[in-house]
Amino acid sequence: MSIKTLFFTLIALSAAVSANAADATKGGQLYSMHCFGCHGRTGVPVMPGSPNFARSEGLMQPDLALMASIRAGKNAMPGYVGILKDSEILDVIAYLRTLRQ
Repeated sequence: MSIKTLFFTLIALSAAVSANAADATKGGQLYSMHCFGCHGRTGVPVMPGSPNFARSEGLMQPDLALMASIRAGKNAMPGYVGILKDSEILDVIAYLRTLRQ
């Protein structure tokens, strides 16, 4: 994805994101359903090459940049566009930010 495409994607996503705060509890439930198989229950990766969320690896980005990565997929991770709503992705991101050790 080019920088220009990413920029316009982030602009479009920011317009679509609800003003409601993300729910880390709901994000934890979604994480358990969709993410822990590769990223581990506590954010310590199971799949080689996955970021260690317990060490905040990959999380030092704005929420909208993380949302774009989750929607599109990255490396071995499939894209979640059409699977999770943007508000649900933000819930997962809120949960990920609670995993720091």
